[in-house]
Amino acid sequence: MKKVINTKKAPKAIGPYNQAILSGNTLYCSGQIAINPKNGKLETTNIKSEMNRIMKNIIEILDQANMSIKNIVKCTIFMKDMNDYQEINEIYSTYFKTEMPAREAVEVSRLPKDTNIEISIIAVK
Repeated sequence: MKKVINTKKAPKAIGPYNQAILSGNTLYCSGQIAINPKNGKLETTNIKSEMNRIMKNIIEILDQANMSIKNIVKCTIFMKDMNDYQEINEIYSTYFKTEMPAREAVEVSRLPKDTNIEISIIAVK
């Protein structure tokens, strides 16, 4: 069984995809960037604001699927500059206090809308 998950509390997709797909008990969340869903503007003042906006968007998508951040089993972080890795980790760790999900962090040359970070997740009920 496959169910489309979309919420107005997270930014709508900027391409031909959905915010997330629930397949059985597993949620596959599309990559999130720092778009504020209320005004459609990017929040890229600094790495901290960007990370916090992304995590808020992910939490809203999880909530729409009746899940929470505790359900995340895998995160993928794409970043434009590996020099931001330490600061990203510091902010990331404020969301995951215990039972950290599996994760990879990859430096890429460019991200949608020229943001600095994109995060996708997999969560399980």
